[in-house]
Amino acid sequence: MADMDVALKEMMLLDGALGAAVVDYGSGMPLGVMGGSRDLDLEVAAAGNTEVVRAKLRTIEQLGLDEGIEDMLITLGGQYHLIRPIRGGRRAKHLFLYLALDRQRGNLALARHRLNDIEAELEI
Repeated sequence: MADMDVALKEMMLLDGALGAAVVDYGSGMPLGVMGGSRDLDLEVAAAGNTEVVRAKLRTIEQLGLDEGIEDMLITLGGQYHLIRPIRGGRRAKHLFLYLALDRQRGNLALARHRLNDIEAELEI
């Protein structure tokens, strides 16, 4: 089992990682962040991606689907933004992993696979 700091470090070890966060989508606040830059404000990204997660969860509910979000991908011209809700455990309810990757240096398939592993190992 990994704690939040270890999970953030593991996300940042991925080739092309620009920033990583563990976010509470109940409040929109990041519980932990690593990386980021002047061009990637992780506080702003956490709040904005919270709205994306909430909207998708509302849509799933309105459609009456008995499904959960595995992960979400937002593709920009030069970046991939991955969002992975943390499943299981009462303490991890309403949390998601957020990873921004440089599109030229990052490997999207590997990043999705590693986020799955990190989410499974995370102990909040």
